[in-house]
Amino acid sequence: MRSILDRYAPAPAFDEFADADGRPRAHYEALAATLEGISSADFRHRVTTVNTVLLQLGVTFTVYSDTRGTERILPFDLIPRIIPASDWDPIARGVAQRVLALNAFLNDVYGEGRILRDGIVPRELVYSSVHFEREAIGIRPPHDTYIHVSGIDLVRDHEGTFLVLEDNVRTPSGISYVLENRDVLKRSFPRLFEGYEPRPVDDYPRRLRDALLASAPVQAADPVIALLTPGIHNSAYFEHTLLARRMGVELVEGNDLFVRDNMVYTKTTRGPQRIDVLYRRVDDDFIDPLYFRPDSSLGVAGLFDAYRAGNVTLANAIGTGVADDKAVYPYVPAMIRYYLGEEPVLDNVLTFDCSDAAERQHVLSRLEALVVKRTSASGGYGMLIGPTSTHAERAEFGDAIRAQPRDFIAQPVIMLSSHPTVVEAGLAPRHVDLRPFALLAGNRVDVPPAALTRVALVEGSLVVNSSQGGGSKDTWVLAE
Repeated sequence: MRSILDRYAPAPAFDEFADADGRPRAHYEALAATLEGISSADFRHRVTTVNTVLLQLGVTFTVYSDTRGTERILPFDLIPRIIPASDWDPIARGVAQRVLALNAFLNDVYGEGRILRDGIVPRELVYSSVHFEREAIGIRPPHDTYIHVSGIDLVRDHEGTFLVLEDNVRTPSGISYVLENRDVLKRSFPRLFEGYEPRPVDDYPRRLRDALLASAPVQAADPVIALLTPGIHNSAYFEHTLLARRMGVELVEGNDLFVRDNMVYTKTTRGPQRIDVLYRRVDDDFIDPLYFRPDSSLGVAGLFDAYRAGNVTLANAIGTGVADDKAVYPYVPAMIRYYLGEEPVLDNVLTFDCSDAAERQHVLSRLEALVVKRTSASGGYGMLIGPTSTHAERAEFGDAIRAQPRDFIAQPVIMLSSHPTVVEAGLAPRHVDLRPFALLAGNRVDVPPAALTRVALVEGSLVVNSSQGGGSKDTWVLAE
């Protein structure tokens, strides 16, 4: 019997599982011993079985641009990623610090604008963002909380250092995969857990509910929460249903709600039910046809008036997206120093702002060596990966950068850390990232040990996004 671990060779990148000599790292030794007794054929069979179960459970997402059919699973790889407490503690502190600074930034730019007046963040950069909502200027959300839920994307460089690649503070998704991956792995392959007691992830819905309750308007004596979904055709609909069910709150669509006297209600068989907190998974543009897109059928007419009157908490708050604009991202370390008086715990990836003439020229002269991103795009779309691009692609991006420089940033290619992943021949290294989730209530940030590891299943690929062929792993955060 050939073990699944036979002939595993670490990649040139930082290998999460093994050191430079190919020996398992201390926190992977017990897992390595278990894997030695499992054949490649057995493991591949289990992978197929588990992914079939996930499809039957409806753990799917939607790829709108795929003409072959939109409904698919996020492939689940059964080799778990293990994060020791010594790595997790600075991650949690760094994510919490970043969320506090970004929340302070949003209160500031929609309020006094001190950071703009002091020249720390360019005024024109903020006001030109497609996610800056002028309607939100002067509005103070309940408890001054904008970013109730966030997902901060981290990568590990060739030295093993965690860096922040991207902030997701509008409607971050992916927690459903964290919850389902753990459940299905425990049921299908309990043997892998021998020697480990990873910190639980199943209390995330309770922690989310607690954060939402704490964010309710002060006058709400017994707050009622609802989760607003765009509906069954949304890419993350499974996640919406799962979170609503596990939190014990109503899952509603726009046509289930109405506004009367600046109060939000949902229709029930018992009559109208007042809603105090709306965890909305609908983007700003579609939230209220009276103020934003008039053709939207996903939102609620008058919802913005109720929010402006302080009678409902919207999580996340309207206008939050300016904080995860990729052009604003390079200034987050400065925000941490400005608002918190602290040095960043987690560094950014080196980033070039194409709206700056000197940096733009540098980018244009080195397109073949850089990753270029559109500042308003997500999901792995709108990117140029220089080393694997064609001359025609670089020429197209060069012309676009010259025409609209504000719409682009560029970064050096980060050789993401790799992790053993099941392939036809056994195990092979594939690149991974990490998305910890954070919950903000007042001035307290909760970073549950429930993080999403995404894996680029295509050999050599650095793009882990589900829409680009990525998969996921169960992430084990160890207590000590």
